[in-house]
Amino acid sequence: MDFLSKFNIIAAIFVFTLLINLPFGYARARAKRYSLRWFLYIHIPIPLIFIARIISHIDIKYIPIFAFAAIAGQLLGGRMEI
Repeated sequence: MDFLSKFNIIAAIFVFTLLINLPFGYARARAKRYSLRWFLYIHIPIPLIFIARIISHIDIKYIPIFAFAAIAGQLLGGRMEI
């Protein structure tokens, strides 16, 4: 896989991770802290991100980038006002 196609896949998974975490961050911010719902809103998107990474054959060394996107999505989703 050449650099440009790998970069595009990583960027797409980054955006996917950020966007998938926005609604979960919104819901998490409105749930009681440390409750089961709060815990689930944080962890439910993780398998989706894992599957996207595995299907696209992206190395494990890029996980910190996706973790940053997940945290950013959770925080931005928590600050949304709908």
